[in-house]
Amino acid sequence: MNTSQFDNYKDLSSESFEFANTEKRITDKKLETKSLSYFADALIRFGKNKASVVAAVIILLIVLFAIIVPITFNGPQTKVMVTYYQKLPSRIASVDMVGILDGGVDDDYNERALIFEYAKGVAAISEGDNIVPLSAAYDSEYQPVLKINQVKSVKQGGKINTLYNARVDQYLAVGFITEQLTTEQLEKVKEWEKATGKQILYPIIATNDYNFKGDPKNPNYWYKVSGKGTPIRLNPNDPKGYDELSYGDNLVLEDNYLRDKDGNLVYAKYSGSDSGDQYTVRVLFYNYYQYLYGTTPDYLLGTDSQGYDLAVRMAGGIRLSLILAVCVSLVNFVIGAIYGAIEGYYGGAIDLTMERITDILSGVPFIVVATLFQIHLTNTGKVGPFGSLIFAFVLTGWIGTASRVRSQFYRFKNQEYILAARTLGARDARIIWKHIFPNTLGTIITSSVLVIPGVIFSESMLSYLGIVSLGDASGTSLGTLLSEASAIWTDYPHLMIAPALVISLLMICFNLFGNGLRDAFNPSLRGVEE
Repeated sequence: MNTSQFDNYKDLSSESFEFANTEKRITDKKLETKSLSYFADALIRFGKNKASVVAAVIILLIVLFAIIVPITFNGPQTKVMVTYYQKLPSRIASVDMVGILDGGVDDDYNERALIFEYAKGVAAISEGDNIVPLSAAYDSEYQPVLKINQVKSVKQGGKINTLYNARVDQYLAVGFITEQLTTEQLEKVKEWEKATGKQILYPIIATNDYNFKGDPKNPNYWYKVSGKGTPIRLNPNDPKGYDELSYGDNLVLEDNYLRDKDGNLVYAKYSGSDSGDQYTVRVLFYNYYQYLYGTTPDYLLGTDSQGYDLAVRMAGGIRLSLILAVCVSLVNFVIGAIYGAIEGYYGGAIDLTMERITDILSGVPFIVVATLFQIHLTNTGKVGPFGSLIFAFVLTGWIGTASRVRSQFYRFKNQEYILAARTLGARDARIIWKHIFPNTLGTIITSSVLVIPGVIFSESMLSYLGIVSLGDASGTSLGTLLSEASAIWTDYPHLMIAPALVISLLMICFNLFGNGLRDAFNPSLRGVEE
C-alpha cells in the first residue's frame, strides 16, 4: 500500500504552508451582469419567436389604423351618408396619379357613352348662342374621364363597333343632380361661388330640349343627338375633335337664370311652401359636395354600400371588436382563474359539483344565448346591444379558462415544493396564488389571448347573420360590413375584401401572439437559451 507524503501530517512544520493572499481581504466577486426579472426574461424569450413578433407588429398596425383614421379623416363628410357616392373606390384628391387612389374604374364605353361622360364636366355656357363646345367639357377639371386606355373594334350583332376602354373617376361621374333649396340656401350657394370661383348652379334643361330615350328628369341627360338618333361623333385620332353640343333653341341666359322665350324660369323653378320659397335647381354635385363639407371627396378605402366612408366605419368596427374582445377576455380570465383554482386545489366533492355546473352551462349553444339576450335585454331596452353581447360571451366564455386552470392545479398541487409550503404552515390562499398560480400563468395568458380572436369571429358572425346590430354611422361591426357587401361583392370587391382581410389578420395574429406569450411566460423555460 502506497503512503502519501501527507500521511504523516503531524510531522509537517508551519514553514511548509504559505498564504495565497496576504495583501487584501478575500470576498465574493460582484456579478458582472444584472439579474433578469421574470418579465424581462419573458420578453427576451418572446423576442426570439419571430412569428409572434411579426404578429404583434401587425396587431399594433391594425390598432393604430383604428385610432389614426378617425383623427385624420374627421370631417363632417365622414359621419354622413352620401347617397350619390355609394360603393365607390378609393380616392384621395391630393394624390395626382392616374391609377392610384384616383377613384377611377376601367370600363368599356361606346362613342355615345364616352361623350356623355365627357359632357358631365361642362363648366361654361356661351352667352351669345347658348352653345357648349364639347372640347370645353374635355378641358374642364370636373370631367370624369381620366384617360383612354385603348381603342378597340368589337363585333357585336354582326356589326363592327368601336369601344373605348377608359378610366373614369366615379366621384366626378355623378355629374349633375337636382336639389331643392330655399331662398336663403340659394343665396349662400351664390356667395360661395363668388368666393371660390367654382360653379355649382347650372341651368335646368327643358324636357323637350333633346332626343334621348333615358329619363327626361335626369339632370345629366341634357345633350342632343344629331340626325336620326345618331350620336355625336368622337374622333379617336384627336381627343379634342368633337362636334358642338347645343342647349337648344329659344333659351336665353339672363343673370345666371335660364328662361324660355315666354320668360318662364327654367334654371330654378319656383314652388310655394309653408317654410318659404323653394327652388328646384340643377347643381354640379362635385362642387356642391365641397360647398356642403368644405373639402373634396377623399375616401381612403372608398365608400360602403350606403355611402359612408368605408375606412372610418372599418376603424370604428375594429375598435368595437377589440374593446369587446378585451373586456370579455379580462372578465373570463378573472372568473375562470378563480373557479378553476378552487376546483383543482380542493378536488373531491367540490370539484365534482362545480364540474357538473360547467357541464350544464357548456351544453347551452352560444348562438341561442346571444339571441335570447338580444330579444329579452336589448329589444326591451333593459341593456344596450354591447352590454347584452358581453353578458352572452361571459355566461359560458370562462369555462375554457377554468378547465385549463383546473388541470394545471391538479398537475402542480402535489409537487414537493407545495408539500413543503403546506408543512411550513402556509395557508390555502397563499399556496394557491403564491406557489401554484404563477406556474399556470403561461397557460392562462395563452387561453385569455386566444379568447380575443374567438370573440371577434363570433361577434362578426352574429352581426353578419343580423342577430345583433352594433355601431352607428361613424363605426360599425366588421360583420355588418361583410353582410352589407355579401350580395354585391363580385361587382364591388373592395367592400368585402377590406373587412374580411382585417378579420383574418386579427384571427391569425392573435393566435400566433398567444402562442408566443405561452412560451415566454412558461416558468420551466426561464433562463433556457435556444
